[in-house]
Amino acid sequence: MAASSRPLPSDLRAGPGGLRPERLVRPPGPMGRPGGGPGHLMMGPVEKPRDFAGTMRKLIAYLGPYRLTILAVFVMAAGSTVFSIFGPKILGQATTKLFEGLVAQLTGTGTIDFAGIGRILLTVLGLYGLSAALSYVQGWLMTDVAVRVTYQMRRDVMEKIHRMPFKYFDGTQHGEILSRLTNDVDTVNQTLNQSLMQTVTSFVTVVGMLAMMFSISWQMTLVALLVIPLSSGLVTFIIRNSQRFFAQQQALLGKVNGHVEETFGAHIVVKAFNGEEKSLRRFDEYNDSLYNVAWKAQFISGILMPMMRFVSNLGYVGVVITGGYLAFRGRIALGDIQAFTQYIRGFTEPITQLANISNILQQTVAAAERVFEFLESEEESPDPEQPVRLEQVDGRVEFQNVHFRYVPDAPVIRGFSARIRPGQKVAIVGPTGAGKTTLVKLLMRFYDVDDGAILIDGYDVRQFTRADVRQLFGMVLQDTWLFNGTILENIRYGREDATDEEVVAAARAARIDRYIRTLPEGYNTVINEEMTNISQGQKQLLTIARAFLADPPMLILDEATSSVDTHTELLIQEAMDELMRGRTSFVIAHRLSTIRNADLILVVRDGNIVEQGTHEELMARGGFYAELYNSQFEPV
Repeated sequence: MAASSRPLPSDLRAGPGGLRPERLVRPPGPMGRPGGGPGHLMMGPVEKPRDFAGTMRKLIAYLGPYRLTILAVFVMAAGSTVFSIFGPKILGQATTKLFEGLVAQLTGTGTIDFAGIGRILLTVLGLYGLSAALSYVQGWLMTDVAVRVTYQMRRDVMEKIHRMPFKYFDGTQHGEILSRLTNDVDTVNQTLNQSLMQTVTSFVTVVGMLAMMFSISWQMTLVALLVIPLSSGLVTFIIRNSQRFFAQQQALLGKVNGHVEETFGAHIVVKAFNGEEKSLRRFDEYNDSLYNVAWKAQFISGILMPMMRFVSNLGYVGVVITGGYLAFRGRIALGDIQAFTQYIRGFTEPITQLANISNILQQTVAAAERVFEFLESEEESPDPEQPVRLEQVDGRVEFQNVHFRYVPDAPVIRGFSARIRPGQKVAIVGPTGAGKTTLVKLLMRFYDVDDGAILIDGYDVRQFTRADVRQLFGMVLQDTWLFNGTILENIRYGREDATDEEVVAAARAARIDRYIRTLPEGYNTVINEEMTNISQGQKQLLTIARAFLADPPMLILDEATSSVDTHTELLIQEAMDELMRGRTSFVIAHRLSTIRNADLILVVRDGNIVEQGTHEELMARGGFYAELYNSQFEPV
């Protein structure tokens, strides 16, 4: 589709700060307010849960410890609404008394009873004050309940994350997990905090106002009720026609945001290949389509309130004419007409709120369903009740005919066997996909073997707790992981109870102490969230310092020098050699020149050890290892 040449509205264009997606989504609620919150008429498509009743039972179970508080909140919410409902009726008596006093004063038969009017106004003031006080208390109590429930739910999700098997994270996007922890739980919180009480108050308001309206005049009430079917039909018609445009808007918004994120994420590549014009053309196509759909959605939903006001005004006209006629005939007092108009003004809003809350409830239960689905997911197998605990770790490791597969019918490790003596430096080499990293994952019990066994000092790793197994190893990976905090805190992550002196000693052993002291803040230098204020090599040395501080009996090094310069590689190699001294070490290597001094080289191919021995032995054999080694030094 060709991009349109007409200018787009300012809030649908990418300005100096880039696209502002928040201006593209939020359909308006009544009176033109941004929609999406309780009390607003929702125009967007509503996600429906698969098991509404079952999810509601689980959600109610979370509210169980607070049932007495919630009951008190319900009573106070109902009481607050009832007190406010009586206000217009009593205020109407003041209007009637004032009118009758004026008539009596004009005819000379009496005066205005200001004392009586004052008592009525004080009564109304007391009712509204009591209503406000109850509303404040119930809001405070319900907020406390909502926050506590949300806290517990978020805590349950966080604890569940640490019990989930690694295969779940390998097959699930991290953003999806984060969404359940934040967005879905927040949706539940907002509903508990606002919509739940609004349901009570709206229902009591509708019933109470309807009763008060009938108590004033059943004729005027019937006239007022005639407007409701017309309003409902109008709302249904507009929602049905605008909903498809909002659905298209959300889909196109996803394309716009995806394109912007992709372009900015690869900004250097786009610049390098002169792809700016192509990117802009595609953005214009998406943005133009979004504009065409968005203005239709906004326009159709925007005419709702004017149409509703028109229909509502028709109802007012009918009520006033009927009320005037009844007052003329002496069937109702003038103050009753004033009270009735107040009731009819507040009667339609809670009906709209109830309709809106039904949509919000659907979304809330759908969000809660995703949370409970995660909480009920299969967990990793439990640790043994009586685990093995080693007083002293020698570092003897043995793989006994290990078989493993990530998915059925796709074996990764087939009959892997090897025996590693304490203190040996073991290199694991092989082509991509051979199973090198998988062996490390099995060794650390990130996954459990399908068949066979892995032994540490003669004990199957499944006889240990996972925490104990992982405490036996220090890991230095190719992909360094540091967090937003000081250098001191990042190194101390290896052992939380380490002193500052021990952290400095670990940094000195890792050949990073001198660099840290050149920084203005030294060890208190904060590593930013993107880790862009230190180089890749320095990050790697910090992770080695972390491993030094942990002081584990065994090590796993996964191509730790693959993305650094030659000088830094020498520093890292020196640090790693010192770190590995006296420890059983597993080194995954792609550059075979770095593992020539290994005590044992395991050559892995298609999940099996095809060769093992020292570098000299394997080169003399002239097999697969020699082929791999020589291929890295062949002239191009």
